[in-house]
Amino acid sequence: MTDSTHTEYMLIENDEDLYKIVVELQKEPAIGVDLEADSMFHYQERVCLLQISTHALNIVIDPLSVEDLSPLAPIFADARIRKVFHGADYDIRSLYRDFGIEVNSLFDNQIAARFLGVREIGLASLLKEKCHVLTDKKYQKKDWSQRPLPAAMLQYAVQDIHHLLPLASILERELMEKGLLLCVEEECELLSGVRPNSLRKRPFFLSFRGAARLDPRSLAVLEKILCFRDQVARRRDCPHFKVLGNKPIIDIVQIKPLTEIDLTRIKGLSPKLIHYLGRSLIEKVKEGLSLPDEALPLYPKKPRRRLISKEAARVKALKSWRERLGRKWGVDAALVCTSAQIRAIAIANPGKPENMECIKGIRKWQIKLFGSDICNVLRKTG
Repeated sequence: MTDSTHTEYMLIENDEDLYKIVVELQKEPAIGVDLEADSMFHYQERVCLLQISTHALNIVIDPLSVEDLSPLAPIFADARIRKVFHGADYDIRSLYRDFGIEVNSLFDNQIAARFLGVREIGLASLLKEKCHVLTDKKYQKKDWSQRPLPAAMLQYAVQDIHHLLPLASILERELMEKGLLLCVEEECELLSGVRPNSLRKRPFFLSFRGAARLDPRSLAVLEKILCFRDQVARRRDCPHFKVLGNKPIIDIVQIKPLTEIDLTRIKGLSPKLIHYLGRSLIEKVKEGLSLPDEALPLYPKKPRRRLISKEAARVKALKSWRERLGRKWGVDAALVCTSAQIRAIAIANPGKPENMECIKGIRKWQIKLFGSDICNVLRKTG
């Protein structure tokens, strides 16, 4: 087992050096990519470090020092250069949000691991299992916006990217042996198209877990509390959770405290927190309670058609088939076919695999690998 504690790297802190390294990256068939952000420490998160590896180089780019990262955009957009990430969803959104960078020819090691039936799909676990490399995660939640960055944090930032390309080669080979590479390629292509959430004004409760189960009056109180939390977080330049956690917020919404004594019944609200925020929280609760009925918010819910008996029978049969195939592949059954996909298939009842192409959300790899099996299940069920 190798201990990955020291890796050589180039630190890019100005435009001139970035231009030079871009020339070299244009020659590469593949690059490993990772980034570090400051979401744990500031109201408006941003990319604070961008790490890129080739088979010969490890590069750390400081976006807080380099004025213009646009020279990197053609590299990431070039379909001839494979971009290897791990758990790329957040990275893809962040690169587009901060720099307008779009990623083509993506290969996500985490997605690959899922299709191989790997249970522990974190990067540290994968590197240990597949590359026999030990990595240290102690700087994962540090403030990456601080400058200068300590040498130990820079070393941490580069330790993982050094192994992204070798890991991808191992996973790709295993996928090819199992005939599953096409699955990962399509999933990665879809993932490369994700974008940051819209900045248009919309209620905060739409992003709050559990809000859909609340009645309109409680929803009104929740929105008042969330708006207040956002104002405080913006003023303090800190993330929402450092002002007030979601658990005490949902307790406030359910209890609807009208006095500071009522607030003391809520777990997660310390005496200090009640001292600084208590009066404002009570005020927001009262504002939500005083809203007229016609002004109360409603949680938007998509109408869900009730299945008829034949469709329900198809869903049951398809889920049984999915479980069997999941066990055969050694993967989570939901990876084979999600419940939403099964419902859509059961309603459409395609007679032929090619008829599945028009069903929303169905992947090409699903049609190719087991479209015939699905249609057979449907025919037997009726």
